[in-house]
Amino acid sequence: MRTKTGVVRRRRHKKIIKLAKGYWMKRNSLYKVANEAVLHAGQYAFNGRKLKKRDFRRLWISRLNAALTPHQVKYSIFINLLKKKNVELNRKVMSELAIKDSLAFKKLVDFVK
Repeated sequence: MRTKTGVVRRRRHKKIIKLAKGYWMKRNSLYKVANEAVLHAGQYAFNGRKLKKRDFRRLWISRLNAALTPHQVKYSIFINLLKKKNVELNRKVMSELAIKDSLAFKKLVDFVK
């Protein structure tokens, strides 16, 4: 007696259709189209997780540069001075300092100078 795919195929198709819920037109109802859409969505999500890290780093750097302008220090020089003084604060923490606690940030800049 041969085995048929009935139940297995139905289950697999249902899983893909469920993942494609909310997609436009035939992408949410036809298996073949939905499968392609779900695969592409997965690729975009994977790439997006990598891009997110880059985007945030760029944001922190631009915030730091803006916060350093009143102190007449360029970002690149500031980072170099931090490394020479062995200050191990990351860009995220420093940008938060610049926004929320400007006095502490000013002390940091004065210490580095």
